[in-house]
Amino acid sequence: MVPITGSGTKTDPKRPEYAPAEPTPGVRPDGSGILGYSCLTSDDQRFALCEFVARDRTAFQALLADRRPEVKVFEKGLVPRAQIEAAFKALKPDFDLRRLEAYPQ
Repeated sequence: MVPITGSGTKTDPKRPEYAPAEPTPGVRPDGSGILGYSCLTSDDQRFALCEFVARDRTAFQALLADRRPEVKVFEKGLVPRAQIEAAFKALKPDFDLRRLEAYPQ
C-alpha cells in the first residue's frame, strides 16, 4: 500500500508512489527496477493497493526501506493472503486480492 502522488496534470499525472514512469516511446527499458505493477485505488483515493513486479529483489530497495506508517509492504509468499486482505480492506472494504491482475488466481 503506497500513497498516490502527482498533481494530476499531464506532466505530473497522479500515480502510485514507486510506480515506474511511463516508458519513453522508442526507448527500450533495460529490465532493471520495477517492471510492472497492478493497483486498485483506496475508497478515499489517497492510496494505491498494489502489487509491484521486478526480476530482482534489489528493485524494491527504496520501497522496503520506506518506514512511513502509510506505506505497508507485504512480501509475497511470506505473509498470509488473509493478513494482506485484512490490511487492504481497512481502506477498501470490498477488496479482493484476486482482483490485482499481477497476482495469480
